[in-house]
Amino acid sequence: MFDLFRRRDKAMRYLLTGLLGLIAVSMVITLIPGYGTPSASSENIIAQVGGEPITLLEVQNQLQAVLRRQQIPQQMMQFYVPQFVDQMITERAIAYQAKRMGFEVTDEELAQAIRSALNSAFPGGKIDPEGYRMWVAQQNMTVPQFEDNFRKNLLLLKLQNIALEGSLVPPQEIKDEFHRRNDKIKVEYVAFSPVKFRDSAIVTREEALDYYNKNRAQFRTPERRSFHLLIADENKTGQSIDVTDGLLRRTYQDNIERYRLPERVKARHILIKTMEKPANEAGALEAKTNDLLKQIRGGADFAELAKKHSDDTGSAVKGGDLDWVVRGQTVPEFEKTLFSLKPKEVSGVVKTQYGYHIIQALEKENARVRPFEEVKEELVAETKRRAVFERMQDSMDKARADLLKNANNAPQIANQYGLIYVRAEKIGPGDPVPEVGTNAELQASIQSARAGEITPIMQLAPNRLGVAVVTSIEAPRQAEFAEMEAQVMSGLRMEKANAIAREKTDEATRKFKAAGSDLKAAAAAVGAEVKTTDYITAEGNIEGLGAASSFADLFSRPVGSVYGPITAQDNVVLAKLVDKQAADESALSANREKILLELKRRRAQERKELFEEGLIAQLTKQGKITKYPEVIKRLTSSSFGG
Repeated sequence: MFDLFRRRDKAMRYLLTGLLGLIAVSMVITLIPGYGTPSASSENIIAQVGGEPITLLEVQNQLQAVLRRQQIPQQMMQFYVPQFVDQMITERAIAYQAKRMGFEVTDEELAQAIRSALNSAFPGGKIDPEGYRMWVAQQNMTVPQFEDNFRKNLLLLKLQNIALEGSLVPPQEIKDEFHRRNDKIKVEYVAFSPVKFRDSAIVTREEALDYYNKNRAQFRTPERRSFHLLIADENKTGQSIDVTDGLLRRTYQDNIERYRLPERVKARHILIKTMEKPANEAGALEAKTNDLLKQIRGGADFAELAKKHSDDTGSAVKGGDLDWVVRGQTVPEFEKTLFSLKPKEVSGVVKTQYGYHIIQALEKENARVRPFEEVKEELVAETKRRAVFERMQDSMDKARADLLKNANNAPQIANQYGLIYVRAEKIGPGDPVPEVGTNAELQASIQSARAGEITPIMQLAPNRLGVAVVTSIEAPRQAEFAEMEAQVMSGLRMEKANAIAREKTDEATRKFKAAGSDLKAAAAAVGAEVKTTDYITAEGNIEGLGAASSFADLFSRPVGSVYGPITAQDNVVLAKLVDKQAADESALSANREKILLELKRRRAQERKELFEEGLIAQLTKQGKITKYPEVIKRLTSSSFGG
């Protein structure tokens, strides 16, 4: 399987990279630690899709990994977990349907897709078998599990692309969107900030006590847990690891093929596109390219011309720089010319399927093997990283085994294996933990364990592993007024401040109407200041009030219209539209392609949602999808303290 990673096909890599971007959310949900299909009893099955179970353990493991990447407030978990489960079911259902319809993912496609996705995780994009295995292991997965999961996502993608093809956008919709983004308005407004009235908002202790007594159910202390935490830290572990020169040289010789570089050329180019342009424009485009070539040969700056004229937007901003190019990365006409040039030499006009190119070879390197001294630092870092990871994992495995025998010896066990020891007392949802801070995976693991239980080994950070022992659990309880007095007083004070701000705005509105729509006169009558914005677009911002989208309705109203009162960034605001500027439609042609693409994406997303809803309904009706609400409810309550 892994030998496929040694093959290069840039077009396929670019294609799959783009396609993978379309299902980024899917990858977050499904390409994460803990995936697999462990055996489970019926009471531990969340759902079944096409006869394949989604288990409670599987979802818990995936949730922990997602929480490690996304800081989701604890109070939102009761809403997030069911949505997360539904998303998992949807992804599995699409992959299942794709397989039923005969879609397949070849080993070649799978290898190219994984190589594209993991390119940035490896130095220089070189993925060797051992490094790949280690990377997958760090995700708490086996290689077969990881590849099976990735294959499912590619199946899902193939079916989605079929379902979402052909999104059409009428020209008028493009024009309307152009105006929505670029039309401008100028607004006068008066804003009342509740914060300014906070000091004048008087709340007595009797009022606070009365509010507390009427709303006692709102005031409960959260569940709090105490625990021992043992942490394996990469930096601390690495200090004890010595890498000898002999080991490095043996590693270098054993992996010599990794350091073999093909012939390569550092290049830059200017592209004048003919693709997707009328055939009758080809002559003018070629003439433009010849004129640019003439300027370059006359001493003009290649990079500046590329920035101004090249249609390859990715390289144009870098002066046409393509960095190092090896054979097989470009189309044949481009490659043949590039590799025939001498350093600093500029080509003539080169025609390819994309258009007309002017190419310059900046540097050339023959095929070679990078010498040991050149790669030594990489070898040291890689060898240490591998040794550190293995030692950290080994230490944590042994420490956890010892904790299972005697959890009370946590401090001594930490010292024995060179781990950091933390004693965490009465930690509630969202509370920081010493040495760790706020960590979603640690929170989830602690919340799902009973008193006396040892958690699984957790990834606390990219360079840290941890394991914990829950020592005690303090149950939620009714909070006494003395504990909540300050919170209640503060909340009531802000409520009164908001009411004062709203009264001021209502008064300004009455004065405004009485003054014949004169906002300045109305503001003066209530002791407020009128401010005027610059000309702003619907996607702009107003200083102190945030996004202009709060005033979206004004963009479609006539000059002189009044808007409000509304709340914008905690201010109560009354606004008046004083002027409008329609966007210059001469700029529409330059923006048409970008707007069209974004509208197509929006429409595709709408079609995707309809497609998913229809598929789920169909498979459920056919008995191919079964959900177990009681298990989902148990997951929500037991894992997150609901």
